Amino acid sequence: MNQSLKYRNEFKYYISPHQRFLITQKLKGIVKLDQHAAERGEYHIRSLYFDDAANTALHEKLGGISQRAKYRIRIYNKCDQVIHFEKKIKYREYIAKVKEPITRDMYERLIQGDYEVLKIGSRPLLLEVYEQMKHYLLRPVVIVDYVREPYVYKYGNVRITFDKYLRTGLNQTDIFNPELKPVSALDDDKIIMEIKYDEFLPAPIQAALQLDGLHRTSASKYVICRKYNKTNNWEDY
Repeated sequence: MNQSLKYRNEFKYYISPHQRFLITQKLKGIVKLDQHAAERGEYHIRSLYFDDAANTALHEKLGGISQRAKYRIRIYNKCDQVIHFEKKIKYREYIAKVKEPITRDMYERLIQGDYEVLKIGSRPLLLEVYEQMKHYLLRPVVIVDYVREPYVYKYGNVRITFDKYLRTGLNQTDIFNPELKPVSALDDDKIIMEIKYDEFLPAPIQAALQLDGLHRTSASKYVICRKYNKTNNWEDY
């Protein structure tokens, strides 16, 4: 574990729309809607995930390796005003995230294969990604697309999200492609609830969530969407 990073607990559950309704009703008056959610109380997320020539990120997830990392580019509401290159780090039950902003021009050059655009010594994450691309052939492999309904609770730095309509862009690796038509990667009524917090999950949240009755999962949106990506034969993994 990198002691310089801020690690948090992360737990995931598959739930139904009915369960989501019951949970959000119990959470009313306890949590607040995340400030970035629109009037409808949700926002759209689209990510472009990367993997190397050996599919290390995929195999480490499938193999249950306790310490692993994934790289991705993420945008919100299909807009290019905020574009982040992110590294998500997993250590046992804990997660940490490092991110750097990039411009639309940097993104376009990167997609065209110009990885030199990331060779910026003053920005360690981008330099790390550049080295991964140069030495391990890290490349974009799959698009992950979904709608997020997010809630926050300040005590314990709790964040509860309901991720809906998980989709992927088959054979596509350009998140800004206007012709992109993502296809469903999960049953439309299946929701992934994620719970993130620091050292403890406060009692009011525990009582509202009633986690004992829910099906916990190690669901990885990246792995789910790789399964539906026709450019990679799932039978080979």
